[in-house]
Amino acid sequence: MRRNIAGVESCAVAFSGGVDSTLVMRVAHDVLGDRAIAVTALSESLPTGELEEASDLASNMGVRHVVLRTFETQDQNYLANAPNRCYFCKTEMYTRITEFARAEGLATVLDGLNRDDLSDRRPGRAAAIEHGVISPLVDANLDKEEVRALSRQFGLPTWDKPALACLSSRIPHGTPITLQALTQVDRAETFLRKLGVRQVRVRHLGAAARIEVEPRDFDLVRHHESEIGAHLNKLGFAEVVLDPEGYRPGSLHSITAGV
Repeated sequence: MRRNIAGVESCAVAFSGGVDSTLVMRVAHDVLGDRAIAVTALSESLPTGELEEASDLASNMGVRHVVLRTFETQDQNYLANAPNRCYFCKTEMYTRITEFARAEGLATVLDGLNRDDLSDRRPGRAAAIEHGVISPLVDANLDKEEVRALSRQFGLPTWDKPALACLSSRIPHGTPITLQALTQVDRAETFLRKLGVRQVRVRHLGAAARIEVEPRDFDLVRHHESEIGAHLNKLGFAEVVLDPEGYRPGSLHSITAGV
């Protein structure tokens, strides 16, 4: 991975502050120094607190950090929330990051895709390929478990950080994305995290909210059931349920609007 990154000479790293992109950024900075710049895309689909965490991580690594505003929520293709929604988001993001890289005289753009991601349905991958984005973790044949292990060896605080996903992923395909829905989800998940829940998804099912947490947090959520229900009711959810199967990535893939 170090050898491959050294070969690009300079880069912008699409930096979310998650486990994968933080490791890529750390190695890129170690190899390329100030010729590697962290770039975070900011939009309404970014969960509260993530930008601040990314900024703190970059600062602690001694990395230059740039925030670029993206506008996928103004794209009707994105708002339609079809199964290929991520393609339009990533197209917007990589267009702006590659434009920035070009203006800065940087040779390429790196992302945090790992080997495990290749087995998942990721329309955004096509946008990355179209923009010539390089995936150092994939090229080094590193899976998620290995990324976490290496991150721990580096002393990165993200080594056990819960998986990230944009807020739009909480809304079933076919249900149009609205800024109101994104705000509802964001505020609901922020409230739950303040109670001590680490991994959480609040699935937006119209008037209902389905809360997914890891089984270890079931008792915590049940203990605060009344205040969680009251808070989410105020946000506009008439019904609030705890999913008995717990958190699982992509659980909305089988749900479509009206089901």
